[in-house]
Amino acid sequence: MTSRLVPELWCCLKEGYNRKRLVEDLLSGMIVGIVALPLAIAFAIASGVKPEQGLYTAVIAGFLISLLSGSRVQIGGPTGAFIVVVFSIVQQHGYAGLAMATIMAGALLVVMGLCRMGGAIKFIPYPMTIGFTSGIALIIAITQVKDLLGLTLTRSAEGIVDRIVLYADAVGTLNVQAVLVGALAMFILLFWPKVTKKVPGSIVALVVTTALVHGLNWPVATIGSAFGDVPSTLPLPRVPDIDLSMIPQLVSPALTIALLAAIESLLSAVVADGMTGRRHKSNMELVAQGVANMVSPLFGGIPATGAIARTATNVKNGGTSPVSGIVHALTLLLIMMLFGRWARLIPMTTLAAILLIVAYHMSEWRHFIKLFRSPRNDIVVMLTTFGLTVFVDLTVAIETGVVLSALLFMQRMANATEVRHISREINEDFDQEDDRPLCGRQIPSCVEVFEIHGPFFFGATNQFKDTLSIIEKPPQILILRMRHIFTIDATAIRVLEDVLDKTRRDNTQLMLSGVRPHLLKKLKKTHLYEEIGEDNIFPEIDSALNVARELCRKPEGNECPDV
Repeated sequence: MTSRLVPELWCCLKEGYNRKRLVEDLLSGMIVGIVALPLAIAFAIASGVKPEQGLYTAVIAGFLISLLSGSRVQIGGPTGAFIVVVFSIVQQHGYAGLAMATIMAGALLVVMGLCRMGGAIKFIPYPMTIGFTSGIALIIAITQVKDLLGLTLTRSAEGIVDRIVLYADAVGTLNVQAVLVGALAMFILLFWPKVTKKVPGSIVALVVTTALVHGLNWPVATIGSAFGDVPSTLPLPRVPDIDLSMIPQLVSPALTIALLAAIESLLSAVVADGMTGRRHKSNMELVAQGVANMVSPLFGGIPATGAIARTATNVKNGGTSPVSGIVHALTLLLIMMLFGRWARLIPMTTLAAILLIVAYHMSEWRHFIKLFRSPRNDIVVMLTTFGLTVFVDLTVAIETGVVLSALLFMQRMANATEVRHISREINEDFDQEDDRPLCGRQIPSCVEVFEIHGPFFFGATNQFKDTLSIIEKPPQILILRMRHIFTIDATAIRVLEDVLDKTRRDNTQLMLSGVRPHLLKKLKKTHLYEEIGEDNIFPEIDSALNVARELCRKPEGNECPDV
């Protein structure tokens, strides 16, 4: 079952794990580890932390995610989705604040998994996801222009617009050698896959451009010149400095990290399901992501989640179990231990080129443009989330996107709810297919029948009250037909109580017909069921009309004609 909290690694070992699968996982894991190397460094630098912190995250979080994952082929580590929010937290609260927010987010993810909330992520609207994802991609692309062109800025930028202004002012500091190296790296990244896919293009770009810069002794910024030496060992675990006074300020960023991690990891797992034909355990996946994010800061790491591109690479190269993800983490650790000291030679413009390609694939610009053919509300959600992500803050964008999507959804549900005055429609010879069940029946003139179609909730109560208000003279009997109501909330129940009070003042008998069992159960939990009276609640309209005829003061001959 996909809801069981059992790691897929245990399931694989229980099924039987042979030598052939081990070899496949070893090869795939090593390839993915090599692919992840430049990405881990680039994501860390773009996030405003040291390059080695990206490696620590890829090793520690990547290992734990694969160990506990609810997906057999999930590869975890730092991703582009976190760059904007991590950079913002580091700028405002330093790494200590980021570590606390990441641990808080990890704990929240574990709780979400234990509470079986994995399926709830599917309620995140697609336009909202495209909006903030495209916004993140644009920010990543813009922030890499400095290193790609080798610009020298006079101060730190305050927002995207200010950054663009600074770039314009610093055009005179453009480094031609950096531009050439970046262009060469971009060319390799784009066209190397057409030569072979067995050797990652990012590694080829790193090796070639690093050799070129140092072979020709070009004045191009490198990791070493910007950050110093890169450690070749993992640090010992250490509890980050905890400032309890910062927790209220970090709640919102922690929620953003948790939501991003959940969305990204489960989306990655879904992509993997499509490639492998299997189904992941969403709740177990959230627990795995949570544990990884709680442990990563203990080693100086940053937030981590499932990485779609690296997971797809794992599947394409033959990975069949979480062992490949574990091997990927161990491969990164081995590379860091053996070649970590050489990482300082990597040109910054090469990493910028890698991130530009990541931003391009992340932008999903084709889907962004395609969404302009969608309903207006979806376009509003997408553009609002996109604009807030780019010009304000990712946390604000996600919070606003969720609230706006919920409001627009409620508006749609309210519009989908229809309140109909059945008595008037019949008397005016409305030809409604839904009224055919009333054909052959008589509705006395002293009876008014209203029918509610759709969810009866707070968003639809005003429409209900407005429709009832069209009655000029209070009838002797008011029948509310509820056969098409599938859900009801407290506000709607309160409105029914108001209707009951008004019918009593008008000396009108209130009846309900077609009340579904689960709605009847809700009414019984309130005083409304007792106030209306069991004798006035009917399973179908015929029973209600029969009783209504008996209660009418007027003789049978004055009733309305047959329907």
